[in-house]
Amino acid sequence: MGVNTKKRRYITGFDGIRTLAVLGVILYHLFPYNIQGGYLGVPIFFVLSGYLITDILNEEIEKYGKVHVWEFYQRRMRRLYPALVAMVIGTSAYITLFQRDMLVHIRRTIIANLLYVYNWVQLGQGQSYFDRFGAQSPFTHLWSLSIEGQFYFFWPLILTVLWVLLRKKQPVFDVIFVAAFVSALMMAVLYRQGQDPSRIYFGTDTRMFAILLGAALSVIWPSKSLKERLSTQARWFLDAAGICALLLIVILFFKMPGESDLTYHGGMFFFTLLSAVLVATVVHPGADLNRIMSNPVFSWVGKRSYGIYLYQFPVMIFYETRVANVAAHPVLHSLVEIALIIGISHLSYVYLELPLQHFDYRRTGEVISEFFQRNSRYGWRRLWVCAGVLLSVLALVGAIAQPSSASNSSAQQLKKVIESNQRKVASGNAREQKKAATKQSAAQSSQVQSSSADTAHSKQQSQQSEELTDRQKQQAQNLNVTAVGDSVMADGAVKLQGIFPRMYVDAQVGRQPRDAIGILQGLAQNGKLADTVLLSLGTNGPFSDDELDQIMAAVGKRQVFWINTHVPTRRWQNQVNDSLKAAASRYHNLKIIDWYDYSNRHPEWFYADNVHPNEYGLNYYSGFIAKEMLSSSK
Repeated sequence: MGVNTKKRRYITGFDGIRTLAVLGVILYHLFPYNIQGGYLGVPIFFVLSGYLITDILNEEIEKYGKVHVWEFYQRRMRRLYPALVAMVIGTSAYITLFQRDMLVHIRRTIIANLLYVYNWVQLGQGQSYFDRFGAQSPFTHLWSLSIEGQFYFFWPLILTVLWVLLRKKQPVFDVIFVAAFVSALMMAVLYRQGQDPSRIYFGTDTRMFAILLGAALSVIWPSKSLKERLSTQARWFLDAAGICALLLIVILFFKMPGESDLTYHGGMFFFTLLSAVLVATVVHPGADLNRIMSNPVFSWVGKRSYGIYLYQFPVMIFYETRVANVAAHPVLHSLVEIALIIGISHLSYVYLELPLQHFDYRRTGEVISEFFQRNSRYGWRRLWVCAGVLLSVLALVGAIAQPSSASNSSAQQLKKVIESNQRKVASGNAREQKKAATKQSAAQSSQVQSSSADTAHSKQQSQQSEELTDRQKQQAQNLNVTAVGDSVMADGAVKLQGIFPRMYVDAQVGRQPRDAIGILQGLAQNGKLADTVLLSLGTNGPFSDDELDQIMAAVGKRQVFWINTHVPTRRWQNQVNDSLKAAASRYHNLKIIDWYDYSNRHPEWFYADNVHPNEYGLNYYSGFIAKEMLSSSK
């Protein structure tokens, strides 16, 4: 028989840690630029899992001289699989009924999640954790469960080998800690500044250090060896360390963005060490922090934290798809989403997770037989089973009917347009830079004609809806403009260059306002920043007053036109637009182009995301921006 886990001391404070972790993750997904470090709740879960699992396995090795691997797998499956299967089936069924554009790769997604390899599938498909406007998947967050599943599969075998070869705690600890350090080092080495860090974020090799630090802690700080009686000095030291770690964790929830260089160059590793200190303090029966982290609310949420984590993303994505204008009442919609997540998680915990965790699967045939009897003792509960069967059938239908590609989806059409535009804009930028380098009037004339010819069709379409005067057309031909923006500008760049052939465009999907600071500084230092600057920033998140001031400082006294945001599906829309309006009163050279007000009553101008102008809407987008710029340019 395996180790008797019922005799283990239940550490109530761990529910408090789980509550802290899941709260950080939920708030990050709801308010990613207010709780910008909330994603760090996942490393807390990792440390806790690494500690608890290794602690259990070490006790079993000490008692029996080995790990009963199959029994360990069974315990993990009983605990984790019911809710995971329910979430995957329920989500797939909903997609089949209401969001068929998400059916692409659904078979692969289902299988990968059930096999705990989804994080590698995500990387293979080029998914980004940080792209707020791609084809977001309700399964995105399951990458972390895949990493944990891989740990559960291999760790009993690896740990057994370590104890057989090394025999003593110190060398076992040393090997595990070094492995954790190597994983963190790989994160730092593989990270590339300015590139999407999703490879680092999803990778088992670059994220395993958090689980391994928890495992290393359990080797030198096993729960059963910790005694309640402590000296006053030791108690004070332990509590002080734990409280400091807790305070720093909360601070970093607000201060460590997921796309910061520091995060991947030791920041996340430092945070994980803090999490290990917190776990070490709470697990000690002589510390007061365990009592602080133990209360009825934390206990209730902590016990349901697995389900809360599981169901959060499907609820958020499906809800926000149906309620298009989340930005109108961001707090209210967030409260509704939280209530839905908690409600579904509670039902899952009470009626699915707990019963199946203790169910004797050897009685499966007997239960099925009794289930179909007329006077079955299961009564109305059979309706739940019928609902589960129906959802499973719908999920199966969706898996069978999945389209071969997403080429016809709105998101894929937009992606292709942006990629095509970026190639055309890069070509136009190169020609413009070559013209500036030669500084020969003949070459300049040739360049203008070439650029205009390449975009004549685009130019003609741009002016269909917003006709410019002859004087404005001539003015646009001769106006040097530097444009820096995000995916919305990338979407409209070719149309804009059709009007402004001397426009240099630097637009990138997922760009944050803070990213523009270095770009503008570099252009200014190299003498490539035009006297007229066009900015399209704020689609992917808000910015602080300090960041805006740095952007304006980089631009200097040049004329700046800043296109405000139309992002009704995101909570920060009004915050961004209000910040820009306030900034315009402080900077005389800053003019806000009110694209939000101009386009807000025209949903037909946008792709399905209601953010990026479609081919029809780009005519209005480019024409409106051109008129606003030309009416104010000197």
